[in-house]
Amino acid sequence: MRENSFGPGRSREYDRRSASDPVRVTSRPRNGWPGCIRSSQVHIETTRFGTVEVDDSRIVSFPSGLLGFSSFRRFVLLQPDDDGVFYWLQSVESPDLAFVVTDPSLWTPEYKANIRREQMDELSLKEIGDAQVLAIVNKRDDKLTLNLQGPLVLNIANCTGMQLVLADKRWSTRQEIVRLDAAARAVPA
Repeated sequence: MRENSFGPGRSREYDRRSASDPVRVTSRPRNGWPGCIRSSQVHIETTRFGTVEVDDSRIVSFPSGLLGFSSFRRFVLLQPDDDGVFYWLQSVESPDLAFVVTDPSLWTPEYKANIRREQMDELSLKEIGDAQVLAIVNKRDDKLTLNLQGPLVLNIANCTGMQLVLADKRWSTRQEIVRLDAAARAVPA
């Protein structure tokens, strides 16, 4: 079983002879995905932002859904502001289903998500440069945490994604990134 390691940084083309070598990919969400060319605007109802209009090329299909939400398979990445590091992964099918996501490399630079050959095939992921890795953000008490054992891998060439389940003990489902009380004190009034 061969794996590729997905992490931050520049990408290189996938090479079948080096499938087990660590490969670093860009994981920050992009504006528009070149392989997902469609041309119509879609209106999506959300409970957080009201009705939003997005280009249908930004809709990502998760054929297996997300863990615990397998019946919801179409999502769009919404960027609340241009300089933000957090995004909303909003369900197209359910107005009240959305997840805050971020590029895990911004918080844990050494993070890599390993993907098996079968998973790459399922995503039709031919080039590592076509992958983006995101992590779901959770709020627990006074902390923001990342689920680094369940990263999302998106194929920007065909607008598909999947949630991986990693067994790597270095990562947690509740990897702390920010203490909210400390962050609030650091912001000048």
